Amino acid sequence: MKSGGQLLVEALEAQGTERAFCVPGESYLAVLDALYDSAIPVTVTRQEGGAAMMAEAWGKLTGRPGIAMVTRGPGATNAAPGLHIARQDSTPMVLFVGQVGRDMLEREAFQEIDYRRMFGEVAKWVAQIDSAARIPEFVSRAFHTATSGRPGPVVLALPEDMLTEVVPVSVPVAPYQPVESFPGGGAMEELHQRLLAARSPFMILGGSRWSEAAVADIRRFAEAFQLPVGVSFRRQMLFDHLHPNYAGDVGIGINPKLAARVKEADLLLLVGGRMGEMPSSGYTLIDIPEPRQTLIHVHPGAEELGRVYRPTLAIHASPGPFSAAAAALPQPNHVAWQGEATRAHADYLAWSTPPARIPGAVQMGEVISWLEANLPEDAIFTNGAGNYATWVHRFHRFRRYATQLAPTSGSMGYGLPAAVAAKIRHPERVVVCFAGDGCFMMNGQEFATAVQEGAAIITVVVDNGMFGTIRMHQEREYPGRVVATQLRNPDFAALARAYGGHGETVRRTEDFAPAFERAVATGVPSILHVFLDPDAITPTSTLSGRGKNG
Repeated sequence: MKSGGQLLVEALEAQGTERAFCVPGESYLAVLDALYDSAIPVTVTRQEGGAAMMAEAWGKLTGRPGIAMVTRGPGATNAAPGLHIARQDSTPMVLFVGQVGRDMLEREAFQEIDYRRMFGEVAKWVAQIDSAARIPEFVSRAFHTATSGRPGPVVLALPEDMLTEVVPVSVPVAPYQPVESFPGGGAMEELHQRLLAARSPFMILGGSRWSEAAVADIRRFAEAFQLPVGVSFRRQMLFDHLHPNYAGDVGIGINPKLAARVKEADLLLLVGGRMGEMPSSGYTLIDIPEPRQTLIHVHPGAEELGRVYRPTLAIHASPGPFSAAAAALPQPNHVAWQGEATRAHADYLAWSTPPARIPGAVQMGEVISWLEANLPEDAIFTNGAGNYATWVHRFHRFRRYATQLAPTSGSMGYGLPAAVAAKIRHPERVVVCFAGDGCFMMNGQEFATAVQEGAAIITVVVDNGMFGTIRMHQEREYPGRVVATQLRNPDFAALARAYGGHGETVRRTEDFAPAFERAVATGVPSILHVFLDPDAITPTSTLSGRGKNG
């Protein structure tokens, strides 16, 4: 005989759970007690949003469901941002939420919420486990659902009295196996024929369910067919930026030459991604529902094929099996688009070279260039949302798979918890979090989690004293009418030291490199408080002139 709490932890062990992130709560105390005897490590965070974002980042890095546990009511609502990121970013994740006792349901008991209604839009599956005997069944289904087709989050509600219910021990459940979808031979033959008939094809990589092997296979395919390759918004790690076939990221603030290349292509091969609002430049790069280009759309979720764009050829396949099949296609002797990949890569290199000068004493272009020259290729970069992120997305050159954690959903506050999860998962690698002053403060409390876990992340807080992205839009739409975008910030370096980490202030470009090196040498979590001139609103425009930097 075992309690529901014990059965839940055993079910997580059976599914190969590597770690759980949580904020403890009395509503699932029986689970916490069972974890005491478990080999599953538990990271206790300072707010449920941080726990959920760490679990989502874990899912991104590993391809396995990240696990978060939160208490009922306010705990569940606090976790909602991480759940939304997992949904829009197609990340496998399971969120366990405490619930009131079964005998109190439907009375609006203390912190009671109907999670099916609350999370029904954002999760792939929301359920409540009302019988302890069914816990292995529900957990197994949760892992399969979170990882199948288009991955995403699952929510399981845990009534408090169910977790203390004692039932006979059930038959052990085997670990889940991700269900792959494979392209049919006929589909690959048609892809081959259409590709050979094209004059100016272009391939865009996106979505999730990738692996190092899949990335290597798609690279071989691109090389064999001399294809120019773009990557979707915040999926830059899917293709080596210094590879001669790389054309740039199809995202916010796209290179105009790259946008033209996508529009003018006569064949678009979209692999893994949905081509949503951000990568499609507000749904302007591809006509809806009938694209101008011959569209070949490859996606692991059948429901996504034809959902927005009607493809000429829909291939229901996961990135791994598709990439392997594509790499095995017969290599052509000649292609009509000879040299286009080389020209596209040259355009990318020019676009991704930092500007010579921006206003102020800190030149972010030089900062990024120093990081490019001094960090290993497997360094992991994380960020949330804001204009500061442009410095990473446009000018950092990602070389390897699993080196980027950034929310395609555009959520602020993501970079710090993601960095903590990344450093726990890969303690041997350098992990750099970029955050704006507004972005950092949304989950800055998780720096305490980094200290507690000994996760020696380097957080670069780019401080311009405002919500910069909104201020940029404000100046464009309502010039001179500044309201609700100015910030008075703490001393972030002192804050790092107060938490037990290392902190330094950077007010000049030449201060950055030695400060970064000292931060790495300390072996503890660090914050570099970098002051950026407020006038340098983007790499290429200023607030005062709202035009190009000189």
